[in-house]
Amino acid sequence: MITKRIVPCLDVRDGKVVKGVNFEGIRDVADPVEMAKFYNESGADELVFYDITATVEGRSLFADVLEKVASQIFIPLTVGGGISTLDDFDRVLKCGADKVSVNSGAIKDPDIIEKGAKKYGDQCVVLSMDIKRVDGKFHLFSHGGRQDTGIDALQWAVDGVERGAGELVVNSIDTDGVKGGFDLELLDEIAARVNVPIVASGGAGKMEDFAELFKHPGMDAGLAASIFHFREVDIMELKQYLRGEGINVRL
Repeated sequence: MITKRIVPCLDVRDGKVVKGVNFEGIRDVADPVEMAKFYNESGADELVFYDITATVEGRSLFADVLEKVASQIFIPLTVGGGISTLDDFDRVLKCGADKVSVNSGAIKDPDIIEKGAKKYGDQCVVLSMDIKRVDGKFHLFSHGGRQDTGIDALQWAVDGVERGAGELVVNSIDTDGVKGGFDLELLDEIAARVNVPIVASGGAGKMEDFAELFKHPGMDAGLAASIFHFREVDIMELKQYLRGEGINVRL
């Protein structure tokens, strides 16, 4: 049986971990290096590091902060933010990343998915998608969830996997930070169309939300930020709870 993963996420802006609701009202939370160290010791299976304003500000990801974060952890690290060329892949991998997350860069140039997969392997390329309902349809958003691309998000997921993405991170803008549970309708739609691991993001508020998520086929990992940052949910306690619910996790 495949082990389900619990993945905290560090959204970093100006060298600080930040958090908002529905991708808005963003405020500082903590130092990313200290947070990484905490999660490495608290039972997290992986860590995600997003430089959330790199694309909007048209700059490269903060390499110095990333190197410090990578030096503190011994769990897989996925890094995203401002990734648009193979040079960006190379830079973050040399800083200590295990996987590279592409989002707006892939929307601008979908070939970057295929190029990254060919050079570094499918397992290294993570396609992150920011998705919101618009007139009853799932639209793909870019630039940190600020711009509606008009692209059908479900088809984009299929296309991304066909191009070589080895994993999908599905961020629901509708449920982000609301803590009312994961966007299971969206996640089920994507899981029905692809055969790669799916990391669900947006909406976790309590332990039961993860249990509900993992009862749905195709869900490999649950990603969350604020409930872990603010110690509302302890990762080891969450895993023990999930074990009790018959869900296979690494303790």
